[in-house]
Amino acid sequence: MQHETTIHIEWDGPHRLDAVTSLIGSTDYGVYQIYGGHPVYGNTALLYIGLAAGQHFGERIAQETQWLDNRDAGRVEVYVGRLSGSTTPDDDTWDKHIKLAERLLIFAHSPPMNTQKNLSTLEPDLRFVRVLNWARHRDLLPEVSGDRWTSRYYDIPNYHQFSDTETRNTTKT
Repeated sequence: MQHETTIHIEWDGPHRLDAVTSLIGSTDYGVYQIYGGHPVYGNTALLYIGLAAGQHFGERIAQETQWLDNRDAGRVEVYVGRLSGSTTPDDDTWDKHIKLAERLLIFAHSPPMNTQKNLSTLEPDLRFVRVLNWARHRDLLPEVSGDRWTSRYYDIPNYHQFSDTETRNTTKT
């Protein structure tokens, strides 16, 4: 039996798009959110969720130049999420947790600029993942469970709404 992995993310922001290049410290790895104008979702919509695992936020986010074409590029905001906990994991585990958290957050929130919204390739790994979003997580849900978003519950035998005629005594006294 696989054990549950709980990933804690401490969010910080908003940061201006042109200021994130300074985020190159030893803790500047994790998941990030981009907010800006969208023709359907409005002026301050969650547009994208990305990850910075092999490089700092300042390096990774600077590579995402499509935000400069946003209809209101001067107001694009970035929130960065750093993984947190009681002990820093080894690099492989840290990177794996960043990737799992990003994948689950994308699926649960469906930002319009993310194209990889299908869980099928990581579903077995994500079933036991739970992401807790702390501090300034903005529009993200405070908690996202992989178990909730997998197909595990699609084929429960005899699944139905509970009825008081099945197990309760309905005799009036």
